[in-house]
Amino acid sequence: MQVSLHAGQAEVYHDTARFKVVAAGRRWGKSYMAAVTLFVEAARNYKVRSDGVTIDLALEEVYYVAPTFEQGKKILWPLLKEVGHELIDQKYENTGTLTLKNGRRISIKGADRPDSLRGVGLSYVVMDEYAFMKEEVWEMIISPALARAEGGALFIGTPDGKNHFYHLWHYALTSGDPEWKAWHFKSIENPHLPAAEIDKARKRMSAERFLQEMEASFEGSGGLVLTREMFPFLDTEPEGLTYIAVDLAGFTKTEGGRKIKKLDEHAIAVVVNHKGGWWVKEIIHGQWDVRETALRIVRAVREHRPLAVGIERGMALNAVVPYLEDMQELHRTYFNIEELTHGNQRKQDRIEWALSGRADKGRIQLKKGAWNVPFFEQATGFPSPLIHDDLIDALAYIDQLVEPYVETGEIDVEDWEPEDAVAGY
Repeated sequence: MQVSLHAGQAEVYHDTARFKVVAAGRRWGKSYMAAVTLFVEAARNYKVRSDGVTIDLALEEVYYVAPTFEQGKKILWPLLKEVGHELIDQKYENTGTLTLKNGRRISIKGADRPDSLRGVGLSYVVMDEYAFMKEEVWEMIISPALARAEGGALFIGTPDGKNHFYHLWHYALTSGDPEWKAWHFKSIENPHLPAAEIDKARKRMSAERFLQEMEASFEGSGGLVLTREMFPFLDTEPEGLTYIAVDLAGFTKTEGGRKIKKLDEHAIAVVVNHKGGWWVKEIIHGQWDVRETALRIVRAVREHRPLAVGIERGMALNAVVPYLEDMQELHRTYFNIEELTHGNQRKQDRIEWALSGRADKGRIQLKKGAWNVPFFEQATGFPSPLIHDDLIDALAYIDQLVEPYVETGEIDVEDWEPEDAVAGY
C-alpha cells in the first residue's frame, strides 16, 4: 500500500501514544489519515500486550465510527476502497465492511446506533467528529471493547465548543498520561490546500464560524446563533397580551399499557407580547408523566389567563388531550388548544428564524427566575445536537400564536349619521 502523508499527518501517525486526539480544521486531511491508520491497524495479525501476553487479533475488529452510519459511508467508504485496494479481499457495500486478505475486517459504524457497536472485541477504532457524538459511546461501549487487546484509538474532528471533545483533548494535552497525546492543526497547515480556498472561506464565513471550522478553535463555537447578551432582563411586567406555547417531549406506554411514562423534558413558555417585543414571564419545564404534564398546563393557564394556548401537534398531544380534558373539569379552567406545527422546517431553522432576529434587536426580554439558567445553557449551546433545546423550542412556538401588537386606547371619531336611514349606513 503506497501512501503519502504530509508533515502533520506523519507526526500523528508515527507517534506511539495509545490514544491520540486531533483537533483539526476542515480539509486538513483527517479522513485520509484515518483511512491509512485503519488499514495499518487491520493488517496486524498479532499484538503483544504490556503484560507480555500475545493476542491473536483474528477475532478483534477495527472500527471507523462517525456520528451516523450514513455520514461514515459517504465520507470514508470511497476513500477506503481507493487507498487500500491492494489489501482488500471482499467489499460489503450494504454494511460498509471490508474483509482484508489476512481475514481481518474494517467496518464503518454510526454512533447514533449504539447497539450496533456492542458485543465485539476491538483492536483499534477511529472516532471521527467525536464532538458530535454522545460521550457515552466511547466511555460505555468502545473503551471497554478495546480492553482485551489493549487496543488504541484515534479521535479526530473539528471542535464544537468546549464539550466532551474539548475535555478529552485538554486531558490528552495536559494530564501527562503517557497513553494520551493531543494535537491541534489549522486547515492552512495542509500543504495541499490552496491558500486561496482559505481566503474564500474567510470571506464567506462569520468570524466565529471561520475560527471554529478552519482554525479548529474550541473558542469559536457556542453562541453562534444566540448569545446571553441578546436577552436583557425586565423586572416589571409590560402591558400586553399573554400567550402560552407548549413543547411536549413525548410519552410511551409501559406494562400492559396501564401507564404512560415520560421520555424527556417538557416545556411550557409563558410570554407577554407587548410593544417592545416578547417578555418571557416564565418557562416551566420538567420530566413529568402525562397526567402531571396535563396538570402543569392547566395550572399555567389558570394562573396566567393567556389569550391563546398552543401545543405541538403529534402523538404526544393526542396522548395528553384526554388528561387535559379531565384536568379542565377538575379545576374549572377551560381553554381551546391551537395545534402548532413545524411547517416542514427543520427544528434548527424554525428556532433560529423565530428567535435570532428578535433577540438580536433586544426584542426578547426575560423575567428573572430559576429557569434562566437552563434557558441560557440551551440558547448559547444552540444548535449543537448534544445540547437540549426544550425551553428555546417552546419559546420559538410563540411565533405561531402571537398577533402583531396593537396599542389600545381611546379613538377620537366624529359623530356620524347614516346616509341611508333604512340600510343604516
